[in-house]
Amino acid sequence: MRSIKAAVARAKGGPFSVEDVLLEEPRPDEVLVRMVATGLCHTDLLARDQILPPGLPAVLGHEGSGVVEAVGAGVASVAPGDPVVLAPMSCGACRSCLTGHPMHCVSFLPLNLRGRRADGSTAYRDAEGTEINGHFFGQSAFGDHVVSHRRSVVKVRDDAPLELLGPLGCGLQTGAGAVLGVFAAPPGSSLAVFGAGPVGLAAVMAARIVGCTRIIAVDLHAGRLDLALELGATDVFDGAQEDVAAAVVRLTRGGVDFSLDAVGLPQTARAAVEALAVGGTAGIVGSAGTGQDMSVGLVQLLGRTVKGILQGDSVPSLLIPQLLEFFMAGRFPLDKLVRSYPLTDINHAVAESVGGSAVKPVLMHA
Repeated sequence: MRSIKAAVARAKGGPFSVEDVLLEEPRPDEVLVRMVATGLCHTDLLARDQILPPGLPAVLGHEGSGVVEAVGAGVASVAPGDPVVLAPMSCGACRSCLTGHPMHCVSFLPLNLRGRRADGSTAYRDAEGTEINGHFFGQSAFGDHVVSHRRSVVKVRDDAPLELLGPLGCGLQTGAGAVLGVFAAPPGSSLAVFGAGPVGLAAVMAARIVGCTRIIAVDLHAGRLDLALELGATDVFDGAQEDVAAAVVRLTRGGVDFSLDAVGLPQTARAAVEALAVGGTAGIVGSAGTGQDMSVGLVQLLGRTVKGILQGDSVPSLLIPQLLEFFMAGRFPLDKLVRSYPLTDINHAVAESVGGSAVKPVLMHA
């Protein structure tokens, strides 16, 4: 066991507590990573608020980047000193995994939200030796070191700016993967994004890369709409206006080819469907928690497709390096989304994220 610093969620809806935590050494199929930076995602807050598991106390965080310090005897994909980005866990053996869809793994929820390894154990204990839930999305990156299964560790190029790259493992691969992979949006097509947070803005950047000629962003925050225009949106709408989907249809004279709900509320998912042209596809990637129901007129579905998309339906070991190459070439400027905070300021980062002033808070590990 080694002692690390980690932000622990101990009380439902309460503040994170930065404290000493004990972490096991890696098992044969695991990798020890020294964290450099970790993105703060809305899903972390859903778990803190117990809308999603695991139970508390828990070390959360699932957008980590860092440097490999040690590997288990069965790991050949990375070596000590390698820069890496961490991604969600998948089983590697189910039909989805074997056909190139590991983010739709049949065991995705228990592997990533249970707070335990697949065998039910945890590598995390508090300073008194009491077990803590961890392994959140294969990482629990709110600690300054993590033990991750080799399938969650993606090697990146040696000159990668790790202080920026953690969000590639969740929010940014989700939005970009939907556009680049699931939609395979062709040049000249149109896209409407509902929610201009990290997921939606990643979709905007990806749409510009592939040559979409009309890229529409919808959000409640004027600052995020301004950023969307800077990143490639051609049009923006205040999401508070009445019947924004109808406004999108009027603007495009019939609706968009693709739409993305990056919020995860029934009203935004419905708007994403209603904004489609005949023949269009809507992707539902956001989640505001379980128990959400969406209703839409059956006529609205005629000639249209609705897809639920988890983590961009990506292969992280392929998409994350690809997005990094786009960034290094100046085509995917994810740095414009990031605001950095020391890990000890995690509660301030949460407040600014919830308030909308920070698009993508990233926690820096000493």
